Amino acid sequence: MPTIVQRAATAKSVSFEDTSIAFSSQSNGKLRKTYWMFALMNRGWLVNLGTFFIKLAFKLQLPVKKLIKSTIFEQFCGGETILDCEKTIQKLHQGHVGTILDYSVEGEDSEASFDETVLEILRTIERASQSNDIPFSVFKVTGIGSAELLEKVQNGDRLTDEEQDAYQRVRQRVDTLCRRASERSVRIFIDAEESWIQDTIDALAYEMMDRYNHQQCIVYTTYQLYRTDSFSNLKKSTATARSKGYMLGAKLVRGAYIEKERIRAHEGEYLDPIHLTKEETDRDFNEAVAFCLENRDTVSICLGTHNEYSCQYCISAMQELRIAPNDSHIWFAQLLGMSDNISYNLANAGYNVAKYVPYGPVEAVMPYLFRRAAENKSIAGQSSREYRLVKKERLRRKGCQSK
Repeated sequence: MPTIVQRAATAKSVSFEDTSIAFSSQSNGKLRKTYWMFALMNRGWLVNLGTFFIKLAFKLQLPVKKLIKSTIFEQFCGGETILDCEKTIQKLHQGHVGTILDYSVEGEDSEASFDETVLEILRTIERASQSNDIPFSVFKVTGIGSAELLEKVQNGDRLTDEEQDAYQRVRQRVDTLCRRASERSVRIFIDAEESWIQDTIDALAYEMMDRYNHQQCIVYTTYQLYRTDSFSNLKKSTATARSKGYMLGAKLVRGAYIEKERIRAHEGEYLDPIHLTKEETDRDFNEAVAFCLENRDTVSICLGTHNEYSCQYCISAMQELRIAPNDSHIWFAQLLGMSDNISYNLANAGYNVAKYVPYGPVEAVMPYLFRRAAENKSIAGQSSREYRLVKKERLRRKGCQSK
């Protein structure tokens, strides 16, 4: 019997080349700015140089905030506050794309900052509960608890009384967020992190699912399919969810910490947890998509991906299984400022789509922005593809104007 992949090969796909839809929300001025942004990011050496000088400028307290806010920050972030993001939320909504408010402040590591982050994420849940514009909230466990503590818990290290109290506070913060999300019927993602703390995060996520996902899928954990064990973990956790009678929320991504993972595995002299090749990661990602669709009685998924083939693969598999494009258990998500050709064309075809919209004080979200710049540089052809599509749309508009 043919597999889903083979049977779905003849299914109707969605074109990701339609730039008139992809950039419909951008004025000529905004499109011009986007064009120059990706033209610059398409040059790897310039990204490295720019990152170096921005870090230096902040260290020397030079007045560069206004420049950054009007360029890279504007491209990839919604604003400094939730209120600042309203314009972006509404613009995405006009294109039938949802918003995921992502409080992207990093580097804080104190009990006071952890509590403040909880309060901010609670605000995103409240905003999400007010309309259908925001289908998900999201948080990282390291935003509300010490990474060092999470690692000790994963390693089974003996905790001091103070550390035990601190870990109980982490659990309470996680529960506070998931409980409020459940009370407001707002889905919430728990983002994936490094392998040396991920088991601790997973344990918290599954505990929350067993508590809040029996009536509907509220809590989602994240599977990084570049890890060799993620697909098997997904299958095991699906079986557990089915046996316990709750829905498994699964956000599927490829992974974001490959360099850190490889370096640490080499230095620690343990087996690298990451697939050796991209092809192996792609295989596991697509097989995970098929598995989740076939087990949709138990699993709700979100494909967090900028990979066109994986999106087309999911579309084809949904059609083969006669799953409606707007099935509430299946979502696609991309980052603000990237892959609009995927987001807007999927949404135009009736699929559920949302954009991660990072926000926070400019200085505090710079680590996030540096990763976006590096990601565009490192993903094979990403900047070139973004640049080509924007260029194509500018030429299209000029052609329309000349007629």
